This record gives sequence, structure tokens and C-alpha cells, in this order.
Amino acid sequence: MIGRAMAEIRIVERARRDRLGEGLLWSDREQAVYWTDILERRVNRLTLIGGRIDSWEVPQTIGWVIERQGAPGLIAGHGREIVRLTLDPLAIETIAAPEPDRDGNRMNDAKADALGRIWAGTMPVTCDRPSGAFYRLDPDGRIARVDGPYTIANGPAIAPGGDMLLHTDTALGTIFRFAIRDDGSLGPREPFITFEKNWGSPDGMTFDAEGGLWVACWGGSGVMRFDPLGKPERRIALPASQITNMVFAGADLDRMFVTSAADGVERAEPDAGALFEVDPGCRGLPAGRYAG
Repeated sequence: MIGRAMAEIRIVERARRDRLGEGLLWSDREQAVYWTDILERRVNRLTLIGGRIDSWEVPQTIGWVIERQGAPGLIAGHGREIVRLTLDPLAIETIAAPEPDRDGNRMNDAKADALGRIWAGTMPVTCDRPSGAFYRLDPDGRIARVDGPYTIANGPAIAPGGDMLLHTDTALGTIFRFAIRDDGSLGPREPFITFEKNWGSPDGMTFDAEGGLWVACWGGSGVMRFDPLGKPERRIALPASQITNMVFAGADLDRMFVTSAADGVERAEPDAGALFEVDPGCRGLPAGRYAG
């Protein structure tokens, strides 16, 4: 039986809702939460001190943003490419285009690890065929395909020790586990958690400092925490069904922000597409940065 956490839930007040909120990032150096609206092609930023929200429109769909290590600006999954992104003024420079022959695909979700590499998945815009894949971008700009195929590649999460990676195909409802080898290749894909029907489908993921895994439940109206062995431990319910991602934030990494999507449910769910803040009752891990 899964315990239901009595967490306080706050909706971040702002003028718009996200059609497909995703790509959360905690910026310690800016003391700000970044996130994207993939379908509306926007990058958003919430500065925690003062609560100011800024938003920028970009030319293509944008799945995620990651900070650079030792350099200003961001790395982003923009359209089918991985790019360097500057917001003020807006500037975009391509680093890698791993799928030049797959016009129907786009970048979806990614994470950076402690070695400064980015792990990023692609998927079809139509969400209906396994044309996506999983890639590793090294600090020198080289990119390698490490797994596939995927229909909805989602939620890479790197374990606290850095030797294990989790990735999911939301369409399959399964979170897979991979060993990370010394050379950056992945070990065999192993099923780790298979979602039950009433949980929804696994979307974005992150580990906390205790080794617990937090998973956004698309169609499941909440986020779930699993213990290090993959056993469901508790659930925080949210007033929107399409929950997409979460991030630990704040000076002590003890605040959690959660994105959601209004696409297709905006009339039935007033809070769909909101950015939520919940009390996770634990602390997270510092975000990885790209070393290139």
C-alpha cells in the first residue's frame, strides 16, 4: 500500500498555463527555477527571491535546458538539435544534430551527470511510433547513440553514486535501469519499475539525497517516490492529471517544483498546466552541468 503524503501544495501564480510544461532546472548560481513549455516554444524562469517570472519564446519546440559548467548561458534541446542558448539577447548555436534524417522527431528530456555529460532522449512529435533514441553528449561535443528505439523517451535520472542511470519509455509504462560503464557506454537495459495502471505512466524523474526516486505520473495526478529497490513508498496528489517533471530547488534543495500539461484537458482541469510547489519532506541533489 502506498502512503499518501499530506504535503502542502502551492500553485505558482502567473499569467499563463503551460500547454506542455517540462525540462525543469534548478540554477544555484541564479537562485532560480527554469522550465520549458515544449509546444508553446517557451523558456520560463522563476527567481525565488521576489518571485519574478520571466519568459522567452524560441523558434522551435524546446524540451529542456541545462546549465554550462564554468561558462554562462544554457544548453538546450531545441527542435531536433542540442544547442547553446543565450536568452538576453536570444542567441542559438548548434552543438549536435543527431537525427538529421528524422524530420518527425524532436528532443524531449535530458539530464547532465557529474562528469559534465548530457544524456538526452528523442521522440516522434506524434508520440505514436518508436522512432526515438537515447544519446550521450560528451563535453567535447561528440554525440553517441546509447540506446533505442523509444516512442516517448523520458526522465533520465542519474543515481547519486553516478554508476547507474534510469530512463523510461512512457509509452511502455516501464522505467529501465542501466549500468554506466567507465567509457560512458551503457550496460544492458533492465526493467526496474513497471507502472501499475492506476499510477498513470512514468514521465520525468529525479533522485533525492537518500537515493529515493521521484517520478512524475502522467495521467496519474501526482508524483511518486520509490525506495532504492524500486518499491513504491508514497504519493503526493496534485490537482492536474498530466504531471510531467519535478526538480529540487532552494538554497537547501528542500523545495520541489512540479510541471504539468494543459494540452487536451484545459477545459476539464482548471489547474492543468500549472507550476506547482510541494513539500517533499527530503532534500535533493545538486544539478549536473554540461562541461563543454
